[in-house]
Amino acid sequence: MRIAIGSDHAGHPLKDHLAGWLAQHGHEVRDHGTDSAVSPVDYPSICAGVAREVAAGEVDRGIVLGGSGQGEQIAANTVPGVRAALCHDLYLARMARAHNDANVLAMGGRVIAPALAEEITAVWLDTPFEGGRHQRRVDQLAELERRAARELEDG
Repeated sequence: MRIAIGSDHAGHPLKDHLAGWLAQHGHEVRDHGTDSAVSPVDYPSICAGVAREVAAGEVDRGIVLGGSGQGEQIAANTVPGVRAALCHDLYLARMARAHNDANVLAMGGRVIAPALAEEITAVWLDTPFEGGRHQRRVDQLAELERRAARELEDG
């Protein structure tokens, strides 16, 4: 699977850990930075870059990481076609995929230990979207995005 991954300085150690773990498990990883935990960086453009690659179909999924993961999730969700989910346990990871077809995973490097992050990521990657009644809801989300875009265009 092709996976884009990005973080701010707070998520950098977990990003580096997960990027290596993903590569060891046969995934193609596209690293959007940052390259250090030392120098503070702002996460919005990094997370939006990950999200844009997902929305464009250049990668299959995305992962965004920060201190808590909350801002990173919000930033990724500004990109139409992205359904980013903040997951700090296995249940949320499973439901994000099964019910919401989440295509971007957000986690907090100050909240999640590397071993748990691996488990969450594995569940999130391996869980299929159930479709059915959940597809109807995902379609409704996409329509809300389209409507908001039209309203912006119309002024």
